[in-house]
Amino acid sequence: MEPSNTLERARPARPGVRGWAARARGGYRTLVVVGLVIVPLVAFYLSLLIGRYPIDPGVAIGVLASRVMPITRYWPATVDTVMFQIRLPRALLAMLVGAALAISGASYQGMFRNPLVSPDILGVSSAAGFGAALAILLWNNTLWIEVSALAFGFVGVLLTYAISRVHKTSPAIMLVLAGVIVAAFFSALISVTKYVADPYEKLPAITFWLMGSLDEASWPRVLVSLPLISVGSIGLSLVSWRINLLAMGDEEARSLGVKTELLKGIIILCSTMATAAAVCVSGMIGWVGLIIPHVARALVGPDHRRLLPASLALGATYLLIIDDLARTATSAEIPLGILTALIGTPFFALLLRQTKGGWK
Repeated sequence: MEPSNTLERARPARPGVRGWAARARGGYRTLVVVGLVIVPLVAFYLSLLIGRYPIDPGVAIGVLASRVMPITRYWPATVDTVMFQIRLPRALLAMLVGAALAISGASYQGMFRNPLVSPDILGVSSAAGFGAALAILLWNNTLWIEVSALAFGFVGVLLTYAISRVHKTSPAIMLVLAGVIVAAFFSALISVTKYVADPYEKLPAITFWLMGSLDEASWPRVLVSLPLISVGSIGLSLVSWRINLLAMGDEEARSLGVKTELLKGIIILCSTMATAAAVCVSGMIGWVGLIIPHVARALVGPDHRRLLPASLALGATYLLIIDDLARTATSAEIPLGILTALIGTPFFALLLRQTKGGWK
């Protein structure tokens, strides 16, 4: 009887341990959610303060509040110009571009069930790059560069989708291979464009654009990218729970009633919309859509209902910090594509070593 009594006395402890573990997990999730809300806001506010013309934190709050409340201006007019015409649109654009690339990368990684997939897997970045290079070569007008990059980004993805069609379906491997073909084709066209460009004016402009930068950020660019990135991100968020099913495989998803081809089309359309809008205003910025989803997955897990919002918040914060570094580290602004590669590659290598390739 003694062992039995001992066993019964030990049994009630187990639910308590489980309850403690559940409360710990709940507290961790709450902390992560709060962090994903607060950190982007703090990074955004700090971005408005730093630069070659530093702004006092209290003054910055007064300047922002003056737009919604009747506050007597006690700061120079230069502060207004720096805040509202330079730093505010640039910070917003950096967050939009980072969010678009990160949420698109996370969606593609789930759809293709591949941790090495990034937003340019279907050729959108190379096609948009050629569109921008062609516009610089022919017109060198900001509006035409954005329109041409956006249009060719969609053309590139449409070509990829058309090439991958097999018996009225688009298998994942066919999409990837078609994306490689289209990306290589438009990369060759970019090389042709650079070869025939004026080496003193047009060639440097094309090269600098392709490396990615936000030095020409403005309110019109924010207004161009905001609707497309917002629609694309909202569309991906609405189908996030279905991406969980698609990540199980096409056959499993179809057995659960998912129209896989329609779902793939929605994901590709929304991701293309967001990525093309980002590329047309910032140039080609790599690694954001590849590494940020891995970081988000480590924080919130593989459920895309949490993964996509987390990727969006982390991508916005990450590119904002990178842009702050690009415009303050040296006297001449560093292209974003260089910094994201220099920081992203060793970080991704370290992440692979720690996770040992386990991403699911």
